[in-house]
Amino acid sequence: MSTIEQQNNKRIAKNTLLLYFRMLITMAVGLYTSRVILQNLGVDDFGIYNVVGGVVAMFSILSGSLSAAISRFLTFELGKNDSEKLKRVFSSAVTIQFFLALIVIVVAESVGLWFLNNKMLIPESRLYAANWVFQMSIITFGVNLISVPYNAAIVAHERMSAFAYISIIEALGKLSIAWAIAISCFDRLIFYSILMCVMAMSICFIYGLYCKRHFNECSYRFIFDKLLLKQMFGFAGWNFIGASSAVLRDHGGSVVLNLFFGPSVNAARGIAVQVQHAVSQFQMNFMTAMNPQITKSYANGNHGYMMSLIYQGARLSFFMLLFLSLPILLNTEFILSLWLKTVPEHSVRFVQLILVFVMCESISAPLVTAMLATGKIRNYQIVVGGLQMMNLPVTYVLLRFGFAPECAFITAIVISQCCLFARLIMLKNMISLKVFQYLKQVYANVIVVSILSIAVPVLTKKYFLVGVSGANFILLSLISIVSAFVVIWIIGCNDDERLFVKSKVKILKDKILRI
Repeated sequence: MSTIEQQNNKRIAKNTLLLYFRMLITMAVGLYTSRVILQNLGVDDFGIYNVVGGVVAMFSILSGSLSAAISRFLTFELGKNDSEKLKRVFSSAVTIQFFLALIVIVVAESVGLWFLNNKMLIPESRLYAANWVFQMSIITFGVNLISVPYNAAIVAHERMSAFAYISIIEALGKLSIAWAIAISCFDRLIFYSILMCVMAMSICFIYGLYCKRHFNECSYRFIFDKLLLKQMFGFAGWNFIGASSAVLRDHGGSVVLNLFFGPSVNAARGIAVQVQHAVSQFQMNFMTAMNPQITKSYANGNHGYMMSLIYQGARLSFFMLLFLSLPILLNTEFILSLWLKTVPEHSVRFVQLILVFVMCESISAPLVTAMLATGKIRNYQIVVGGLQMMNLPVTYVLLRFGFAPECAFITAIVISQCCLFARLIMLKNMISLKVFQYLKQVYANVIVVSILSIAVPVLTKKYFLVGVSGANFILLSLISIVSAFVVIWIIGCNDDERLFVKSKVKILKDKILRI
């Protein structure tokens, strides 16, 4: 491994640790505030906030596709060391986001408002509050849309410390909001939506201020670069298919569940999503630190290093989630009863299924980054995006035939695996990915590790532990963690990865001994 690659790996490790520091605080605060908010809003209002916010999020299809385009173009130009092109990309990105924000607001205030008041299953007495939530969500969405180029600049420059500190500020702000609604004398759902909107605007301002002070390209000036705009819109246009399929799968699925079962099931899904976010942050932080290196290695032609990052990123992302998810999967009922005083119906199964889905998706994350790095995404998005779009109609049909709401998550898991194999076939031509090698080093590896990791704790729970209790929870969690760690270390990791971990542990041990 070259000196540059070693330095890049160290940067990935450092940035991952910074993001983990951020995650530990935001996760603890997020889980606590979810409990407080659920208690103070009640099951129905909590469900209304999640599903109405989801309606607005469905309008993020365009922004999602352009967000990926902005991140890709900024990171690519950094890899090329073209500062002038970088400035044009950033300014063009801000112009595009302003334009999109206006379009989304117009569509949301017409089609979205009609759908909310005429089609969604919301109690008549809470429709007024739901409209307040809708308006605040639109403003929040518009603010977040404009902040996308600034966030992308931070990721492209790999300044993860900024994410860590600003996210801590955001987490503390959300904690203050949770306490504020507990003592509010106003309608709590309306008050909560207003405070969350103010929080979004404040965080957007902080990100913008940081970028302007630290990155030269983040001084906006109106630029009409026809060729650049054409390239970015062309990239975003095809990426629109993938972005829309993911949004329709997640938020569209929430709306469909509301149409059949009402706000209470949306509350259960909201709880599952909170757990998903808490656990998946480990994997997301790792990939946030690794993604710029995948894109930059492609930009400067270092194909071998890019492929090693793809394989390692896929396996390590999965292992992180398995290590954290296994105790939750085996103790879901106890954890939810301990965390929440009121556990909405279907929450246990929703949490378990959504964790399985996140693990299935994790091994595809580096593949998606590599695909975006090429810029040649038309055929890929048509095939993979088209498969993902099947989530919504399949779920709707199953619910019409009387299936339980859990079918929405099971459908997502099955289609996720279909998309993975489609990605492998497409990337074989796009980046010369060796499909058999990937299946052996990643897919088969994680399946074997999963089976062996779960065997001992499942047998222990079935034959030796009776009932649900704190003692059983602690014992089963310890067995799960030890089982997963041993199997991942012996079977999941290769020799180079074990040597890398041992060296980092030795450095940390030496630093502690010198204190």
